[in-house]
Amino acid sequence: MSTVITSKSQVPDVAGQIIYAMRAMGVAPIPRNYELFYEAYIGSNPALTKDLAALGSNASQTEIDSLSAQYFAHSTRIYDDAHARIITELDGVLRTLRQEQTSLESYNKLLSETFSRISAKTANSADLLRNAITILTEATGDTMARGEKTVEDVAQRSHEMDQVRKELDEYKRIANTDSLTRLSNRRAFDDRLASIFNNPMNKAVTALVLADIDNFKKVNDSFGHPVGDKILATVASVIRANVRRDVFVARTGGEEFALIVDGNTVDEVMSICERIRRTLESTPFRNSRTRVDYGPITMSLGMCMAADAKDPGELYSKTDIALYQAKNSGRNCSYQYQNGMQKDFGKSWLIYKS
Repeated sequence: MSTVITSKSQVPDVAGQIIYAMRAMGVAPIPRNYELFYEAYIGSNPALTKDLAALGSNASQTEIDSLSAQYFAHSTRIYDDAHARIITELDGVLRTLRQEQTSLESYNKLLSETFSRISAKTANSADLLRNAITILTEATGDTMARGEKTVEDVAQRSHEMDQVRKELDEYKRIANTDSLTRLSNRRAFDDRLASIFNNPMNKAVTALVLADIDNFKKVNDSFGHPVGDKILATVASVIRANVRRDVFVARTGGEEFALIVDGNTVDEVMSICERIRRTLESTPFRNSRTRVDYGPITMSLGMCMAADAKDPGELYSKTDIALYQAKNSGRNCSYQYQNGMQKDFGKSWLIYKS
């Protein structure tokens, strides 16, 4: 998509970038087109990004809709099917409850009529009691049986709806997972980063870390993308193995990763950064069959505490500046954001373009 946007300073936020790109390609800024461009820009589907860029600057709505059908049909069908199933189950629950209501109303009516007969002074007491007991016994048994059936029906439909919820949760998990590294992807990162500022109490003990593999383009150019992909997967494993289970770790771009660390001081977060960096630096990267050495593979890291930013955008920008400082200081090092650090431009926290 670099052919569309030539300067990040032209459009500083993701919405502006996407609208700018849509206009540059002559695409109507309608919701379904925005969704397509957003998915292409966050880089979750490189094939989509490539196909969209291939349409050039005069893409027709038919071509855009064709891409949407190609890449989004599966997810749309999943949600549509889930919605239809939930509606069916809810309709069944309501129908069952209405039947139960009707049954109880009939039972109450029968009780009232029986009471009226027993209260009548002209009737034979023995016959009345005998008949009333027979009627009430049968009616009560039928009502209880219907009640048990109602409970079973409601329980079954509740189970079906719970299954739909679990399927949607699993689909969301897959949609938020980077297929190569099995870490969270950029979509999940955007959501998690925004949530930091939902609770002011979290800011004081939350840090954002951005990490970027040094000179990764040379690796891809020298050994090819399949090797590069294996290295990315190994780097992801190294990061994951050197942090607590509850630390959020995502692949946010080509060779860039992000960590959101809760409950640690500045010094502790810097220690985590250094542990990751040193472990990666000492990890061998070679082909076990050909013995070709792909290393060394190193990483630069930037860190900023959420308490030093007023919103997600500023936190991302300051962390990115710290990462830039690490890159500009020779790479393979970790930097904490400090006031006075500068950078020519900053990446939008909602979007990454490698």
